[in-house]
Amino acid sequence: MALDGDTTALRLCLERISPPRKDTPVQFDLPAVDSAQDASRAAQAVLAAVSAGDLTPLEGASVMGLVEGYRKTLETEDLERRLTALETTK
Repeated sequence: MALDGDTTALRLCLERISPPRKDTPVQFDLPAVDSAQDASRAAQAVLAAVSAGDLTPLEGASVMGLVEGYRKTLETEDLERRLTALETTK
């Protein structure tokens, strides 16, 4: 029926082939991240949670991606602050 153009049948087929992703919130102790060194501690906490079975490897990878993205933001902010300081001293 889906091949004949029935959109409802097509939607049902697609939902079976690729079901919507169902993320669930994860809870574990993650230290505050205010510097690159803190990001290293956060990464250690994620690895410890995965190794203890508190997080699945997929959940750990997702959280690590968030930690890495935030670390890059902190790094960019620091570089901008340092560049502004150098430009104002000249």
